Amino acid sequence: MKEKESLSRIDRRRFLAHVGMGLAAGIGVGLGSVPSAQAVEPIRRPGKPRLRLSIAAYSFRDYFKPNAKRKMDLHRFIDYCADHDCDGTELTSYYFPKNLTRDYLIELKRHAFLRGLDISGTAVGNNFALPDGPDYRSQIALVKQWIDYAAVFGAPHIRIFAGRAKGIDKKEAKKQCIRALEECGDYAAKYGIWLGLENHGGIVADVNDLLDIIRSVQSRWVGVNLDTGNFWGTDNPYHDMERLAPYAVNVQYKVKIRWPGRGKVPSDPKRIKAILENAGYQGYVALEYEENDPWGEIPQWLARLRETFEED
Repeated sequence: MKEKESLSRIDRRRFLAHVGMGLAAGIGVGLGSVPSAQAVEPIRRPGKPRLRLSIAAYSFRDYFKPNAKRKMDLHRFIDYCADHDCDGTELTSYYFPKNLTRDYLIELKRHAFLRGLDISGTAVGNNFALPDGPDYRSQIALVKQWIDYAAVFGAPHIRIFAGRAKGIDKKEAKKQCIRALEECGDYAAKYGIWLGLENHGGIVADVNDLLDIIRSVQSRWVGVNLDTGNFWGTDNPYHDMERLAPYAVNVQYKVKIRWPGRGKVPSDPKRIKAILENAGYQGYVALEYEENDPWGEIPQWLARLRETFEED
């Protein structure tokens, strides 16, 4: 009963806001689609753009495995980020212990501070594109749980997914995602933590769908986690980056980009820097390396990004 009441309350709030804005603009209200008259504005930041370097722990995914010959854990990863002169470290949730304790989270926070690093964020693997029911509620609970964790170890941002539709069509899945984002956004607001919805396939494989969702979510604590390598079915990935950048609250930089008819090609740091600066972005750019040689190539890419970001 509480679940239905909560969702109904969210629907009423969105409906009333939509009606009010529609009447003020002198236009009708369409109930059959995601509201557009109440579109959330891009994030506006005073001052000059500022790009700060971090690394996503996902870059070393093969080395967090128990049987890896060259082992990595989160403490070693923090050390790696510090030893390579990063400003921050992104601690992907997948690599935390299963039996997670508050003491462990506090120790990570202490270790990062002593190495002079911000914890730039964390990342979870959720799916909000589900029908009402226990599975849907469990995905919302997962994100809320990581908001609690992030508040303890000091991560100001959590990368989240929209997910792939299961048991419902894309139109309904987008509505479910909006409801979940608003509920989780309200929860995150209590701790001052941002949620960044990533362009990550599924119901947001088309940038238009991601923008529909993000412009409809009524929360000051929900934005876009802009992944520079996750663009499918587009004629120009850089054009789609330009569309998402004004809503970005975190950026994950991929060293390669999928280009129609050309496969994966090296990304252009100068072009991406220009896109972020034109959007007035101020925040972290976390290198998320997905190729085959993190130990050899990450230092080279960090140097290249650092040089590019420092250019006038």
